[in-house]
Amino acid sequence: MTMLFECTHRGERYFGFDRPEDGAPLHLYPLKDDDLHAAVLAADGDSAALVAALTDGKDAVAVPAEELGALRMRPPLLPTAVGDAMVGGFMQTHNVKVDATTQAQPNWFLKGLGDVLKVSGEELAVPESAVTVTEEAEVVLVYVTDEEGEARYVGHTFGNDLTDIGRFRQHHGHLSYAKLCDASVAPWLFLGPPPVSVTGRVTIERDGREAWRAPFATGTRAMHYRLEDIMPALFGHRALLHPGRVHYVYIGADRSSFHGGFQIADGDRVTLEFAEHGVTVSNTVSWPRPAATNPAGR
Repeated sequence: MTMLFECTHRGERYFGFDRPEDGAPLHLYPLKDDDLHAAVLAADGDSAALVAALTDGKDAVAVPAEELGALRMRPPLLPTAVGDAMVGGFMQTHNVKVDATTQAQPNWFLKGLGDVLKVSGEELAVPESAVTVTEEAEVVLVYVTDEEGEARYVGHTFGNDLTDIGRFRQHHGHLSYAKLCDASVAPWLFLGPPPVSVTGRVTIERDGREAWRAPFATGTRAMHYRLEDIMPALFGHRALLHPGRVHYVYIGADRSSFHGGFQIADGDRVTLEFAEHGVTVSNTVSWPRPAATNPAGR
């Protein structure tokens, strides 16, 4: 499946279609005046047409393997103005979470604007007032709103919807507060339909040692809801559809470390490995708390 990513290198912006491989150079194309949002909309799901439109007549720059550590990856299609991006998602969408209270349309939440999105290696900030925090390994759908105000699906990626599940468990009406934590996202935009099945592993390290590990499963087959039903219902609200706005939609998670009895603390490193897709997202949690209320006693 074709992928698109954007990064900065030596102060300039580039895009590319490959992922780094051990010891191999990475080929980048200068972004210059290219409009990636317009290009993906014009391609209308045709990956070959998108690649051709963006690369014909251009020479790629080969970045040596030893310089790849200096690349600064960006969330896929993140607008320059963070206010032009909206990060949100749906809660309790998976079959393992269905019960008698399950609604016809799942609860939607807003995590924030583009600045809450972090790539691997960056810190994920949690409000000091958070109760109990957990990771949520998820598929992330990416939509670009066209000039007519229609949110159009352009691809997907993977990420961690860090959540104050303790706040939500105390009061289900506080979902909106529970979701106001940073979110991580892989830089790779997969230019195809959302995956049916995704399996992987979450590992949480504390003080440099593994503290918790477990598998996870997600993808559209694991969901109680059909995307064909819930996405039109969401984007039927015109207030969301300003032309040019990019939406990052987290579509729900399997069980997490919280369900396994583990509590994340300040300084923990959370690593999500989306195995079949070759994607790893790893971030340290920044959650300063008074020592008396820190569950890890730190």
